Amino acid sequence: MTHLQWDNRLPLKHLLILLFIAIAYGSAFPVTKLALNNSVPPILMASLRMGIVLIILIPYWRFKIPERKYLTSLIAFSISMGVMVYVFMTLSLYHSSIISPVIVGSQLAIPFGVLLSGVMLGENISSKKWILIFCAFFGILIIFFDPELANNFIGLFYAGLMALFFGLAQVYSRQLKNLDISLTNAFTGLFGFVILMILSYFIEGHTISNIKSININTWVFIFYQAVIVSLGAHLLMFYLYKFYTVGQIFPSYSLFPIFGIGLSFLIFGEVPTLLFLIGSIIVLTSVFLLHKTR
Repeated sequence: MTHLQWDNRLPLKHLLILLFIAIAYGSAFPVTKLALNNSVPPILMASLRMGIVLIILIPYWRFKIPERKYLTSLIAFSISMGVMVYVFMTLSLYHSSIISPVIVGSQLAIPFGVLLSGVMLGENISSKKWILIFCAFFGILIIFFDPELANNFIGLFYAGLMALFFGLAQVYSRQLKNLDISLTNAFTGLFGFVILMILSYFIEGHTISNIKSININTWVFIFYQAVIVSLGAHLLMFYLYKFYTVGQIFPSYSLFPIFGIGLSFLIFGEVPTLLFLIGSIIVLTSVFLLHKTR
């Protein structure tokens, strides 16, 4: 199949996959918040999520070790994605009573990725991209000054760190495109599970009793994050990359905050304020155009 442009029709199967990916990524935030509301420590929950990913991928990984030339980038990617992204995601939601700003804040991963690509890979950042990057951060600044978020600044700070490390992970992932997806994700699960479990033990404590106290509903939420989001949506995204370029696929991915905010309204009754809507429109539009700008 040849590469298609966004002004042409995509096959129904691929459109449905894109819809599933957007819904899965958007739902990850409210589902994580539901689990946290059931008194699961945030670092422990991130560790368990990665542990489930690792267990599922072991039969496909089979403990293969990649060539030495990939090891440094693979370790850096695994720590950035498996440890830093997921721990700051759970911490941001744990410290936030309103989760929609966290969802929008996660979109800063794209501006961060562009900036880090310029610093680490020497890629040129055009003037158009600089303007869009500025607009994205300006939109977040507008959200930051929303009076309704006065008690959520720590959560927003962690959301910014989550976006930063997600952008960093995307830079390293570009050096791993020749590796098998199951190997990359298994390493991510391994580093995430082990490092986060150690951190949870020393920071949160009572690890065994905390795991025993997790009820069946919370386990369903954790499995959903691991199986549907971390594995299903992520692997389907890479499946579509076989047929289309990143620039063709990503515009639909960047729409996942709409589903996340919608679910936050349905589950938690969050009603967006005017400042939040203005800032969100600026951020989402800037990120959408940023990924389509050369």
